[in-house]
Order: sequence, then structure tokens, then C-alpha cells
Amino acid sequence: MVPFHQAVLQGIAPDGGLFVPTQEVYFDSLDLADMSSMTYEALAFTIIKRFVDDIPDNRLMSFIKNAYYQGAFPPTVAPISRMSKTLSVLELWHGPTCAFKDMALQILPEFMVGSLAVADEKNEILILTATSGDTGKAALEGFKNKKGIKIMVFYPENGVSEMQKYQMITQEGDNVSVVAVRGNFDDAQTGVKEIFTDKEFNEMLLQKGYRLSSANSINWGRLLPQIIYYFYAYGSLVRQDVIKLGSKVNFVVPTGNFGNILACYYAMKAGLPVAKLICASNDNNILTDFFNTGTYDKNREFVTTISPAMDILVSSNLERLLYDISGEDDAFVSRCMTALKENGLYSVDKRTINSLNNFMWASYATEEETKDTIKNVYEKYNYLIDPHTAVGINVYDKYVISTGDMTKTICVSTASPFKFGKTVAESLFGPEAIEGMNEFEINRMLSERTNSPIPTPLMDLDKKKVVHNGVCDTSKMKDEVMKFLGI
Repeated sequence: MVPFHQAVLQGIAPDGGLFVPTQEVYFDSLDLADMSSMTYEALAFTIIKRFVDDIPDNRLMSFIKNAYYQGAFPPTVAPISRMSKTLSVLELWHGPTCAFKDMALQILPEFMVGSLAVADEKNEILILTATSGDTGKAALEGFKNKKGIKIMVFYPENGVSEMQKYQMITQEGDNVSVVAVRGNFDDAQTGVKEIFTDKEFNEMLLQKGYRLSSANSINWGRLLPQIIYYFYAYGSLVRQDVIKLGSKVNFVVPTGNFGNILACYYAMKAGLPVAKLICASNDNNILTDFFNTGTYDKNREFVTTISPAMDILVSSNLERLLYDISGEDDAFVSRCMTALKENGLYSVDKRTINSLNNFMWASYATEEETKDTIKNVYEKYNYLIDPHTAVGINVYDKYVISTGDMTKTICVSTASPFKFGKTVAESLFGPEAIEGMNEFEINRMLSERTNSPIPTPLMDLDKKKVVHNGVCDTSKMKDEVMKFLGI
């Protein structure tokens, strides 16, 4: 067992496992009544305080205000839009990089700086992160110019949208580095994990004055803040008289690395009235297969899709759920993870998968279904959605058809549609409408034709100077780390 600050600084356990909370946190009906009327900042303090006991209250509140209050987000940090009588959409993309990762990656740097002070850490922290698109920019933006911290992001060379790529390669800051990896996200993530678990390499870095940590959702300090917006969304529906306090809701979560939906599980475990977690995948539907069969098998074709943040075959955070659902059986989880690494698959028993399916329902959307959903939602509701949100809404429709469940449901919207303007415009107007246009021209056309403003952080990215143009093979990622550190 380690204190919060140590888990944040290390990011990942020495044996390659993930840190999980040991606190029994539960909010009863009276707590929930109070929380439903709180501002986002007050709610963040209430929730985080129950999980963290080594940060003084005044410092914790300053971290929260720095993350969510000082102009980084609009007054309504995470607005909800009503889609239909049963479906609402939680917009988590109004932060500085227009993606839901901002919700956690604006406060993780505050946690990191605070943890450095608590630990009296003498070494400089090197944040090492693999990204499927949004985490990279959000982490770079959060950690830029933070004293005592450097950050290095690896992304799949052809596995992010042009907008996501430009957000990263134009990132300014005297402590940041961005490198493309020849391969997919799983290759980049595996390369980062191998660096974390290479004892000799880590010892060498320590001798040179650097300690590794992570900004991915494998870092508990990154996952914890994501619990907040599920409580906030619930409170928003209570305030809007969509639901009564205490009524259960469903959440639909577009899912890749399993961190976002896992945060919803922790919220449910802490007392949030949740009926079903609906796990929405794209054509990389490994999670759908797992929850329907009990076998996790990554021995399949990796598909590059129009929802790239979900193009993942190794969903790292799933092991945290397995640990919890197995009654904290670390030997069982270790066997599963070893089998996954050595054979590419593992299976759980019927009792385990039945326990999971008590609260989890999973399906996926194809590429054509995703495009059709973008078009249908716009035509029916005059509402623009990105392809990840479209996956979620499509899977929700399948859930209702399959189960007949008309429980009030919240779909998590993970990114601005303008981060994926090419896909959105093509879905709405056809490929001929964007022929010969680059992504920035497409966004301007999309904005004009739908009368929707382009978010300020995405405007004129093509006019910014490219600062990072490195590309490497996965076998050379350690070399890139050393080059960045000047070792």
C-alpha cells in the first residue's frame, strides 16, 4: 500500500501493475442530495477529499481552482444537452484542448506538483505517455512549463486525426517533446510500458536525476478526477427535473483504454445510482467480445477507424475492474495479465462474467453505422457530434432495441466534432463536398454550413509553427527518451 502522492509520482507499480484505491468511499442519499446542488469545483473537492488524505484541504482547493476555475473551462464546466426523452449528452470537451481528457489532465499536473512537495522529491519527473490522440495534447497542455517536470508524448504516426496531430506537433513549452511511432497505439503503449518496467533503464535515469511517471489513465491521479463528472452529470439531471434524486440512470461510454468507463464504475461503487454501464466500442470490438463471451483475445486484426481514440486492443484499465470484481484477487489478475502478454488472450469463469454483466452491457458500431449516426443526429436534432460520441449513441440505440430499457441515460461525449471535422463533414455532406480540401478548410466549411463555431483552441492551428517532427520505431523509443533528456 502506498500513499496517494507516491501513486501519482510513480504512475505505475514497480511490477508493472496498476494502483487501485484502498479507501472504502461511499456517499449516502443525504450526501447525494447535497452533491447534486454543488458547483463543479465544490463537487470535485468533496469527492477527491474522500480518496486523498495526504494533501491539506487548502492546497487541494487551490489545485481544483487552478484546474477548473481560471478560464480553462466555461462557467458550466461539463454541460448536458437533452437529446430525447430518455437520452442526454454530457459534453466533456469544453476545456483547453477540446477533449474529455482535459477534465483530468488539467488537475493531474497540480497533483504532481503537490506530490513532489509532499515527497520532498529531489529528482526531476519525466512524464512518459502514449496517446491515441487526445491524451497527448491534453497532457502537453497541462504540464507545459511546470517546474521540476518534463513530459514526452509518443503517438502512432498514422493513428490520429490531422487535427490531433497538429495540436501535438505545434505544442510550445520548454519541457515538452512529441515523437511519432511507426505502428499503432498498442505498439506505442507497449513501448512505454516496457520502459517503465525496465529496471536497468530506470536506475540509469535515477542516477541522471530523473524519475518516470505517467499521464495516461494508468495513473490513479489521472483516473480519480474522472469520477467527478459522473456525479456532476447526475446532479445536472436532478436540477433540470429530468430525474428525481435517487432514481437510477444508465451511462453510455465510448471506450478504448477503459479508463473513462472504469471511473463511472468507481462512481457507482461510491454510491452514484447507476443501473447499467453501456460499453461502446468501434470495429476494434475486443471489449464487446469479452463482456459477451468471457474471453479477452487480442489475436485479431487491428483496425484503423474514424474514431481513433478507441483503436485499442489492450485496454489497460480493465485489469483494475477484474481486481475489484474478483474480490481483490491479485493472483487471478496476475495470471490473466501474464496470459495476455504471453499468449495474447485470457478467459474468466462464468461466475465472473455473470457478475460483470449484472451492471455492464457491451456492443459496437461499424464505420458506416458511425457515419450514419453523425448524419441522423444532426438531421433530427440539429446537433453536431464527433465519431466517438456517434459510436456511443449508436450502441445506445442497440441497447434499447435489445433490452427495451427506457431508463434515463447519459451518453458521454468525448470530443468536439471539429477535432474530427473531415469525418463529420463527409458524413453530413458526402465525400464530394470536401474533395481537395485540407482538414482546416473542411472545418471552416463545416462551421459555415452548420452555423456552429469552431472552438478557439482549434482555430488557425495550421498557421502555427511545427515544433516537433520526430519519428521512430518502437525499438528506438528509449533512444528518443535519452535524446530528449540530453543523456
